[in-house]
Amino acid sequence: MNRELLKIKNLKTSFRIKDHYYAAVDDLSLTVFKNELLAIVGESGCGKSALAFSIMGLHNRAKIEGSVLFKDQEIANISSAKLNKLRGKEMGMIFQDPLTALNPLMIIGEQIAEIIYLHDKKLPKNKQKEKVIALLNKVGIPRPEHTYEQFPHELSGGMRQRVVIAMAIANEPELLVADEPTTALDVTIQSQILDLIKELKEDSNAGIILITHDLGVVAEMADRVAVMYAGQIVEIADAYTLFENPLHPYTRSLLNSVPNSLEVQSKLHVIEGIVPSLQKLPREGCRFSARIPWIDPSAHEENPTLHEVSPGHFVRCTCYKQFYFPDKSKEAQRNGVS
Repeated sequence: MNRELLKIKNLKTSFRIKDHYYAAVDDLSLTVFKNELLAIVGESGCGKSALAFSIMGLHNRAKIEGSVLFKDQEIANISSAKLNKLRGKEMGMIFQDPLTALNPLMIIGEQIAEIIYLHDKKLPKNKQKEKVIALLNKVGIPRPEHTYEQFPHELSGGMRQRVVIAMAIANEPELLVADEPTTALDVTIQSQILDLIKELKEDSNAGIILITHDLGVVAEMADRVAVMYAGQIVEIADAYTLFENPLHPYTRSLLNSVPNSLEVQSKLHVIEGIVPSLQKLPREGCRFSARIPWIDPSAHEENPTLHEVSPGHFVRCTCYKQFYFPDKSKEAQRNGVS
């Protein structure tokens, strides 16, 4: 049985700035399987959300090149009419900011019912309402009948996010894209939202793409992890392998930036530099090289590609073979370690 649900090949999403197009997602290839949670991690500005919107066909002015196959059907650059039959039914999305994702002039119940009606016009209105109430119950909203009649501004951030999830799963999609679903929520609500997403995968056998910068969430939730930097995948592996044996300098830097409770006295690691803007993004050579200047230029490939270093574990560029953290190197020298 073919477990491939989504297959992205050489995807390039470019935005026009003045007279030129610049790629925010650059020649990216990725596969998502059924009953899998694939986490995509990276700093702000690395192209994670641009990728999510490309998959869902939500960019208005971007130039999309390459292939996006959903259940063997090409959906990159297909007509809005065809895409609308998939979105909200077979493909769902949880947006980062629920307040902007919801219509402030419609009550919650009508907004969810609209999603159901668009894909099942024969369902009677009373059955629609029953289904909406059941969905609100499913996502853990207390007093769903009361929430049905409320407007978005009357709900807390956590409640609004639950409503957005209810809309995303209303028609039991096979693919769910969650773009930073716990941003700006307190820790308790974050945990509840993530538990809900985990339950959805187990209940519906869906493929889920979880976009986040929270490595703790990734360690707890993900089956596989793709690390994204400057529009490209720089490392991809199953979650256990990635945390136990991270190889790419960027992956190691991200993990090294996470506060360690066992090393309270140690200085917090900060990755040198920032993700370059689209116009200034280097299009040749290793895109991370400027942020690890202590690594000799000869360590980088001229045209970095993904190498399979072990089954299912891919790393971009050969610079990982010579990478080290300067502060740790000095410490090792002081301790007499070569």
